[in-house]
Amino acid sequence: MKLLDLKKEGINLQENIPLSRYTFTKTGGDAEYLAFPKNLDELKRLVKAAKDENIALTIIGNASNLIIRDGGITGLVIILTAMNEISVDGNIVTAYAGAKIIDTAFTAANHGLSGMEFAAGIPGSIGGAIFMNAGAYGGETQEVVDQVTVLTRDGELKTYSNSEMNFSYRHSKVQDTGDIVVKASFKLKKGNKSQILDEMHYLNALRRFKQPLEYPSCGSVFKRPKGHFVGPMIIKAGLQGKQIGGAQDSTKHAGFIVNKGGATATDYLDLIHLIQKVIKEKYNIDLHTEVRIIGNK
Repeated sequence: MKLLDLKKEGINLQENIPLSRYTFTKTGGDAEYLAFPKNLDELKRLVKAAKDENIALTIIGNASNLIIRDGGITGLVIILTAMNEISVDGNIVTAYAGAKIIDTAFTAANHGLSGMEFAAGIPGSIGGAIFMNAGAYGGETQEVVDQVTVLTRDGELKTYSNSEMNFSYRHSKVQDTGDIVVKASFKLKKGNKSQILDEMHYLNALRRFKQPLEYPSCGSVFKRPKGHFVGPMIIKAGLQGKQIGGAQDSTKHAGFIVNKGGATATDYLDLIHLIQKVIKEKYNIDLHTEVRIIGNK
């Protein structure tokens, strides 16, 4: 089966599409091919066609903690947001990779299930949250994962337990294997629905107060170095508010870089590299990016 033949069979497959339409930074070059599978069968067929034709394959979720370089992405890009079913069975919540983790957390809360409150304001998808072990406000995805179903690049379905996912700070097994997260189940605890929702609304209010949500951004840019906080280091280094092109280190939260208008991915990357350079010179600390950076230069 040829990749473009799948378009004739009803799969949403497009050519030469600007990925800036989908990234939270509103930057990034074109995808040579871009597909939005609606279910596992369509995903399998896309992955098989890409393999059969030796076409490079890139998987994207909600593109919230992602920078795509201005040169775009060669080959097939699959965005999983149409695979977004969420279900509840007792204290187990199962969500497909394209479901938003926010929606999953609120679904759990509305069923009186506690454990995902920390995710109330994380804008990423379930697949992205698993991929990078997303966390906020003292909670991490790994704390509630029961099991994860993945599709290998060879088209094989596998299911991993929590311990088999090799979770660590902003890391999981699929970063190493290249497996595609299909769905994940979360083992939660019964709780008081009103109290759970109150906690989530409080965390969201805190997020709105602290984070520059009024501008496009890729969220928290850098991983936290052991024993240090990134924002205060950037402020003390005199870099808060620093702007390159349309990309600015946020005046509201120094750990964020925002698109003040017309920013390119190159602006973002130049500012990231400047911050890394100055922090290394001033503190002898290597800042590593939490945001995923992909695509052609």
